Amino acid sequence: MHARVNEPAAANYLEEGFSLRSWLTTHDHKRIAWLYLLSITAFFFVGGAAATMIRLELATPQGNLVTADTYNRLFTAHGVIMVWLFLIPSIPSTLGNFLMPMMIGARDLAFPRLNLASWYIYLLGGIVTLGALILGGVDTGWTFYTPFSTMFSNSNVMLAITGVFITGFSSILTGLNFIVTVHTLRAPGMTWFRLPLFVWANYATSIILVLATPVLAMTLALLAAERLLHVGIFDPALGGDPLLFQHLFWFYSHPAVYIMVLPAMGVASEIIPCFARKRVFGYRFMAYAILGIASIGFLVWGHHMFVSGQSVYGSMVFSLLSFLVAIPSAIKVFNWTATLYKGRISFTAPMLYALGFVGLFTIGGLTGLVLAALALDVHLTDTYFVIAHFHYIMVGGSVMAYLGGIHFWWPKMTGRMYPEMWGRIAALMIFFGFNLTFFPQYLLGYEGMPRRYHAYPPEFQVLNILSSAGASILAVGYLLPLGYLLWAMRYGPRAQANPWHATGLEWRTASPPPKHNFERAPTVERDAYMYDPQTGTETPQ
Repeated sequence: MHARVNEPAAANYLEEGFSLRSWLTTHDHKRIAWLYLLSITAFFFVGGAAATMIRLELATPQGNLVTADTYNRLFTAHGVIMVWLFLIPSIPSTLGNFLMPMMIGARDLAFPRLNLASWYIYLLGGIVTLGALILGGVDTGWTFYTPFSTMFSNSNVMLAITGVFITGFSSILTGLNFIVTVHTLRAPGMTWFRLPLFVWANYATSIILVLATPVLAMTLALLAAERLLHVGIFDPALGGDPLLFQHLFWFYSHPAVYIMVLPAMGVASEIIPCFARKRVFGYRFMAYAILGIASIGFLVWGHHMFVSGQSVYGSMVFSLLSFLVAIPSAIKVFNWTATLYKGRISFTAPMLYALGFVGLFTIGGLTGLVLAALALDVHLTDTYFVIAHFHYIMVGGSVMAYLGGIHFWWPKMTGRMYPEMWGRIAALMIFFGFNLTFFPQYLLGYEGMPRRYHAYPPEFQVLNILSSAGASILAVGYLLPLGYLLWAMRYGPRAQANPWHATGLEWRTASPPPKHNFERAPTVERDAYMYDPQTGTETPQ
């Protein structure tokens, strides 16, 4: 992608008013991205602390570290924080907020004030949710399934669902802002099929956010009304139907899987062409696959309910649709592989993270097909096989891509380079630690170990010890980037405007960018990812 851009000599966005007030009242999308980044990182490590306690408890079969009730609250805290406060907003609210205006040649998002409001709403919802988890905890699991959340739970369910309810509005506002921005603020020459795939991914994600999140909000509101007013909606003791809760919850929560993974696919689609020095293979198919995943993802929620008592014919349809949604996902994996073929590959830290994402996502996707098969799902439901599958997609895939994106755009965000060797070590450590943590859980689930139990038969201990050992390596791998990236912000070498020689429009401005990104709107004259196949550099005009 080539553009005529005059880089302004104005102060960059980090230097413009460095007071706390200027940051808390900013309308600059780049600063708001940093506010999200700091908040999300804090929640990530709180959720990680709960995971640490879980793995310590499961190192021995007797369940002698915490009680069963405390264990219920630990895995609920881990799930609630990681899903609602980290995974869903991680890439769109941080990298998406920072990059999307620059990638399409805009000065900011369409609604800057709404963008700041979305962060405040997210922070309020996060604090309320965290308060519920600290002030006694919640014991229902992150799904708040009825009748656990209605008949049996005396924990802080109301406060927790209030926090998640509030946080959902942040997602809706962010999605609305992104959709309007892409439709209205593209630079001259930035046609739909010149958009970077990262923009396509966040655009599709935004559609899911706007259409699906209100369903979750209504579901939680109905749950609150039932608890407060004793109206029979989900509670069978009041004449309600607990399966109705599952249908409503998963109608949002399965598309939410793609809220987490589509932006990660967008990150990989930027990193892999850059460090393979090739144009992305099958660009249009990649864009259509993104839209296909977002569309079909709304139709497969019932595959979470094969053993719930729903119609067997309905289950057959959901099984077929679950296999169908794998097709656009496979297209992306094949296209990334074809992009790498005969490329001039550089194994930088961002590239290692991107390749790790592709590998882990592929394993998670293939095991998703196992769970989409009716007969196999009956055996594997509510076992550690499901835990492993979920984490390979959500944590292994999304977090690897998130860290890859942070490393790739770190020079643009801060104007500093990080220590490359430490970046590679962390990427390899996370990949190895993750597989050691979660691959044994596939075996545990296949052998029949149920999830959500704090004690288990002794024959499962060896695999659990391997999993806990891997978690310790994974924890060190996650802490390493926190350390060297903080160091790099102050002591890292100054970054050039385009240290990776990438072709994206965001690299056509200074590092870090000026307050309004560009002195004047750039004119886009070429398609995305125009690398010369001979030299690996941008093709000459």
